[in-house]
Amino acid sequence: MLLRSLLCTCACAPLMLLAQLRLGIAEGGTHLVNESRNTPFFYLGDTGWELLHRTREAEAKMYLEDRAGKGFNVVQTVVLAELEGLTTPNAYGDLPLRDLDPTDWNEAYFAYVDRVAAIADSLGIFLGLLPTWGDKFNLQWGVGPEIFTPENAETYGRKLGERYAEHNVIWILGGDRNPADEEDRAIIRAMARGLRQAVGDRQLITYHPQGGSRSSDFFAGEDWIDFHLYQTGHGRLDDKANYDFPRQIAGTDSGKPIVNGEPAYEDHPINWRPDNGWFDDFDSRQAAWWSVLSGTAGHTFGNHNIWQLWQPGRTPISHARTPWKTALHYPGAAQIGHLGRLMQSLPYYRLGREDNWLAGAPNSSGREVIVARTSENGYVLAYTPYGDTLRAPAENTSPTATFSWFDPRTGNRIPFNPTEKDGMLVFDPPYAPVRGNDWLLIVRE
Repeated sequence: MLLRSLLCTCACAPLMLLAQLRLGIAEGGTHLVNESRNTPFFYLGDTGWELLHRTREAEAKMYLEDRAGKGFNVVQTVVLAELEGLTTPNAYGDLPLRDLDPTDWNEAYFAYVDRVAAIADSLGIFLGLLPTWGDKFNLQWGVGPEIFTPENAETYGRKLGERYAEHNVIWILGGDRNPADEEDRAIIRAMARGLRQAVGDRQLITYHPQGGSRSSDFFAGEDWIDFHLYQTGHGRLDDKANYDFPRQIAGTDSGKPIVNGEPAYEDHPINWRPDNGWFDDFDSRQAAWWSVLSGTAGHTFGNHNIWQLWQPGRTPISHARTPWKTALHYPGAAQIGHLGRLMQSLPYYRLGREDNWLAGAPNSSGREVIVARTSENGYVLAYTPYGDTLRAPAENTSPTATFSWFDPRTGNRIPFNPTEKDGMLVFDPPYAPVRGNDWLLIVRE
């Protein structure tokens, strides 16, 4: 497979060792790689859609520093923002375009994007940069207006690529939209073509579909898309798509990495209705572990208050209820950071689903235990959302294996020895089995 490369040059002198960092796609397409260091790159994203539209520079710096400190290496954000991004100025009073023309830019607006990109560079963060939210080419919902044609989309993509070719950027087309027809597909392909004209293979490109969808549903086999995103969305608890979609994408377009680009947000009303309850940090953990152990190359986290930068005085979208600077300290982000650090310490890129290692594990009602095993180096990882007792035939495990429980809430490991009964190893997690008492079994063979 052609190795796509991403060149980023950091602008901050104390971090010059990060200069010439190159990301690409591993041979075989299982994961992203840091080419300059010959190491895997685990995509750990946070959702900051309105970052470029609603923050001042000090706020953007605070947010990015917080996410870098928690282990995130990607922040997904939008140039032409979702929340009236064409008609409501940014925090400095600037609109992005003149006369709603995507080829005629307001330099002051893009100068702020430049400054945020430089901050991200200095922190080793890639901006997962959406050129536009989806309502600007497909007004299924939102406020639009639709402003893109294939012709101006190509010019817009080329101008963006020329401006940000030397920054830490992964391009994400789409913007919570599925293409409705060939016109929409033509716009997306043209924007990708313009980007490629400017950046060549130095930066990666993917696509962000709407909830319950996969980029491979629309662009499987197309050369411009380097890795696939899927969105499980915010419609239900215990969403099986978190673990089903990776296998389905791999069956449709093998040889390209896969990332869950938008799971259920922490502190989002379930199916958009507060009377259904709210997704919490456990729901974020469950989605992440189910996804990653099903073969993804990384994961994206989101908090419902943070993506929209909600604070008193702003109209809340879908019942946002917590000021974003308070929500920065909600537990979900730190817990997903624990996942990222663990994956980076293991040969996660060799993990594959292993559905036959356990005997009689729960497989329904949100209790599904997902097991992954490395093709080499002898690791088995088994995630139990409820902390259920697990069993495996003793013959499945090396007699010299070591065992530990990983606490997804704290990142702590607890070594233990399983009991054996009737030829079965018995793995009993701490505390009583209940929703949210999730644990990861780590077996080092």
